[in-house]
Amino acid sequence: MSRPLLVRYLGRLPYREAWAMQRDLVARRAAGEVPDTLLLLEHDPVITLGRDGRRDSLLFPEAALAARGVDLVESDRGGDATFHGPGQVVGYPIVDLRPDQKDVRRYVRALEQAMLDTLADYALSGGRDAKNPGVWLEDPPRKIGAIGARISRWITHHGFALNVNVDLAYFGLIVPCGIPDRGVTSLQRELGHTVPLAEVMERLAGHLARGLGRTLADAQG
Repeated sequence: MSRPLLVRYLGRLPYREAWAMQRDLVARRAAGEVPDTLLLLEHDPVITLGRDGRRDSLLFPEAALAARGVDLVESDRGGDATFHGPGQVVGYPIVDLRPDQKDVRRYVRALEQAMLDTLADYALSGGRDAKNPGVWLEDPPRKIGAIGARISRWITHHGFALNVNVDLAYFGLIVPCGIPDRGVTSLQRELGHTVPLAEVMERLAGHLARGLGRTLADAQG
């Protein structure tokens, strides 16, 4: 029998608050106090720099970002600079990959596949880039889903972000994921209309649970 994946829909939270929640859940998951858990939420406007991030990925000084209402956080996730904000679905899986899924690439591919399957639900054909984790649309190449995961003692946190109705102008503040020659897009831009975030979250949760071999279980808050 597969293990449960508890899904918590958290609404909109500041990045630091969600990060603290993740750290707490990682400790509790390691102690066996909680099941595998997926947090789904939106963030207030924030630029995060991952462990591989470079300050030159920021196109404006921190004071200018603050004047735009955008926080700046140096995070312990993988990857370079990215933006999170309203209209973007962020997913943080706190999942114990032991004993049978101790494979970092397999896990990253599961995150990518959940986003690819969700795009397919909206008749969009996405793909991968062998050199750059995430999900892309082609002709021209443009990123729609980002990944910045962390695995500690085979328990995951941080995760993925799918651009749904997010204001893409914010991505002009950075070199997204440190890749200067590619654009960024969203479901709204590709489809020509807004898409209900709750609907996208439910689809993502179902696809990710299947990809991880888990049974979906919902929780409020």
